Amino acid sequence: MIKVFIIDDSAAVRNGFISILSSMDDIEILGVAENPIDAFDVFKKVGLPDLFILDIEMPRMDGLTFLKQINEQRPTPVIICSTLVALGTTTLIDAMRLGASEIIEKPQTHLSEFFLTYKEDLIAKIRAVSKANIYYSSHINLDRKKVIKVEHIKSASAKVVAIGSSTGGTQVLEEIVTHLNSSHIAIIVVQHIPKSFSTSLAKRLDDLSIHSIVKEAEEGELIVNNTIYIAPGGIHLEVEKVGLRYYLHLKDFPKVNSHRPSVNVLFNSIAKTFRANAVGFILTGMGDDGATGLKKMRDKGALTYTQNEQTSTVYGMPKVAYDMGSALKSLSIYEIIKEINEA
Repeated sequence: MIKVFIIDDSAAVRNGFISILSSMDDIEILGVAENPIDAFDVFKKVGLPDLFILDIEMPRMDGLTFLKQINEQRPTPVIICSTLVALGTTTLIDAMRLGASEIIEKPQTHLSEFFLTYKEDLIAKIRAVSKANIYYSSHINLDRKKVIKVEHIKSASAKVVAIGSSTGGTQVLEEIVTHLNSSHIAIIVVQHIPKSFSTSLAKRLDDLSIHSIVKEAEEGELIVNNTIYIAPGGIHLEVEKVGLRYYLHLKDFPKVNSHRPSVNVLFNSIAKTFRANAVGFILTGMGDDGATGLKKMRDKGALTYTQNEQTSTVYGMPKVAYDMGSALKSLSIYEIIKEINEA
């Protein structure tokens, strides 16, 4: 039984979650509160849950402060449900760095329609995140300065690293960008995140990176070394080869594997264009997006890997890909970094 605690200052939101979760045989609503201070009082009576559904902007105590405090007591899986998602605020990046596993965009209006439309998706996220490994230990040095050798970023990339990730992936991406060598081949990332969130993610990663430029992918741009391209939220990302050079293309077509951008869309494109001149990784996440695309990359001669269970927040996407035979090996975060640096 998954014990869930809902903290949100909106009664409509609390009631919406209660409505969709109360009929689930494997989910129990342990308690609700309109702010974290009131929640602490309830914890004294019912104990701590297996999962929090948490708003950010609340009276008396905000969600980030609560995250810090609860992780000092007992790290617990958290799903952020906030209207801030639509604004692309860096607050949500901070929430994920503090241990939040998943982000859900809470609409400002039409809440009943939201809970009806996304009921199955919300329940799937709760089930997956409740089992998340949130004992994540960051080794990021925030004091280092960005040092980029201009000659590297001017050269077109003849090889590429392709990464697909979902739940828990932003923390792994932070580890990757802060531990790259001073010279590396281009990296293209599809991270499952809400629309408008990708801009903040790219900026955050760019602020952390030492030897790389991190940016949102743009239509038609040349793929160059020492650059990390983040797929924009809400649109697919593909690669095209023209002559001896490779270019990025944004494609607005329906969701694939329930996602837009989809990891499979990128990986299929990489398999077709870069063929053996590519390295592919599927990081932590729920679902199966990327598994078939990674298999196509491997079949074309690319080196392909998945993140291992021990370091994954949610061992869903990497497990499906590994079990399918899409990957050569399952790696830890630091083994992944080593492979990228040696590519």
